[in-house]
Amino acid sequence: MRTTRRVFLGGAASAVIGSVASPFVSRAGYAQGTGATTRIGMVLPVTGPGADAGRFALNGAKIALEAVNKAGGVLGKPMELVTEDDQTTNPGAVLAFSKLASQPDLVAFIGSIRSTQNHAMAPDILKTGKPVAFGGTDPVLTQMGNPWMFRFRPNDSFSARVIAEYGTGSLAKKKWAIIHSTDAFGTSGAKALTEALGKAGATVALDQGYTNQSQDFTPVVLAIRQSGADVIGSYFTFENDLGIFARQLRQLGVQAPWVGSASIVNVTALKLAGPSLYNTYGVADYAEESSDAARDFGKAYRAVMKLAPDNQSSWTFDAVTALAKAINAAGKTDPKAIREALLAIRGHEGAEGTYNFDQNGDGLHGYNVVRNDKGNIVFDKRIDFYKG
Repeated sequence: MRTTRRVFLGGAASAVIGSVASPFVSRAGYAQGTGATTRIGMVLPVTGPGADAGRFALNGAKIALEAVNKAGGVLGKPMELVTEDDQTTNPGAVLAFSKLASQPDLVAFIGSIRSTQNHAMAPDILKTGKPVAFGGTDPVLTQMGNPWMFRFRPNDSFSARVIAEYGTGSLAKKKWAIIHSTDAFGTSGAKALTEALGKAGATVALDQGYTNQSQDFTPVVLAIRQSGADVIGSYFTFENDLGIFARQLRQLGVQAPWVGSASIVNVTALKLAGPSLYNTYGVADYAEESSDAARDFGKAYRAVMKLAPDNQSSWTFDAVTALAKAINAAGKTDPKAIREALLAIRGHEGAEGTYNFDQNGDGLHGYNVVRNDKGNIVFDKRIDFYKG
């Protein structure tokens, strides 16, 4: 297998970053004369079906890197980002992380947004013994007793509760079809949604899994029609799968309301599906109008990248800025000190929400409900479950 390694020190982002530096990082002067950097590694898809998502993830991280370095860097040194291509596969992710972990001067890492890849890397993460910020939403990932894994998106125990609450409450729908990937993310999400719907007094008329990178969802759509479900809840891992499903769903005449996990509002899915996703609802960890910090990130991202941000880029932005904050708070690059500083983060306003890390390494505890209004993602409300 082939991997691609790239090193970033910032500098690509425009001057607008200065307007978002202060809410996210503290200012400090660079150490003089050393020329050293504080380095973190990042696993991301440069090739394969997740390459679009990888580009967005890198964009978010680079914008954060620019903000951190503009504000003085980490421990008086510029922060540097070293990347490896995971090829959108589990073996590729393991190899990419192994290559990064072999570099002893890397002090922390950014993992994958794919739960299945984080599961694959987890044994090596435990063995390496350095903090890893990741975006996968399978609740199990922070319940395995691995002290080095820190989640920078809400987990699916929260997304399922929000999907169920909104669908049964605001939409008043009680007969559900649940469509999900058969990977770790999809199965855990579907299980959580089934439990949440049961507590809400709703019924599951159909629980239908599919294999990632499917090209024909006709059997799935026909099963929805035959089930008599009056609403759809979904957990799609890849945006290209969701785009194909959405088009085939509408082509075959299914017009039931649809409340999906975050992939339903990601940029790639919106481009692929177009009008097929109009009037659908998403439970999104990033919504541009959900907070001042989210708006600041959206402004910076649009100015630099010339397109709207989504959660592929917002969580990596937050991961870089929170890691910088934790390392500065720790005052050193000792892994245990950085870990303790991450666990101590309270009230940190990020693009995705307010971070309050619990003992398991979960930083966010709620979701935004959004609606697709003719291609525009409109913020409805934020639902948080954090108890302090």
